[in-house]
Amino acid sequence: MTSSDITRSLPKTAVPAGIVDARDSARAELKAALAAIEVKGNFPRRIDKASKRAAARARVFADRNPVAATAAAVAVAATIGGAVWVIARALSR
Repeated sequence: MTSSDITRSLPKTAVPAGIVDARDSARAELKAALAAIEVKGNFPRRIDKASKRAAARARVFADRNPVAATAAAVAVAATIGGAVWVIARALSR
């Protein structure tokens, strides 16, 4: 396994081991820190990934237990409808 293979298998937020030159080590640490900041601070990407995970879990739940999934969907719809009704009624007064 070459050093380029090792670098490719590391996450972009990790600093490769075995760098002996102080300048190269500082560059690698800065690159990893900037990548970590980008990963942590990119809220649209994090929200997108979280919503995809939630949708996948919901699909699995619906496949395993369709009656409970239907009941959950009805309960969520009723809750949202009730909240909209309460807000609309409060605004109309």
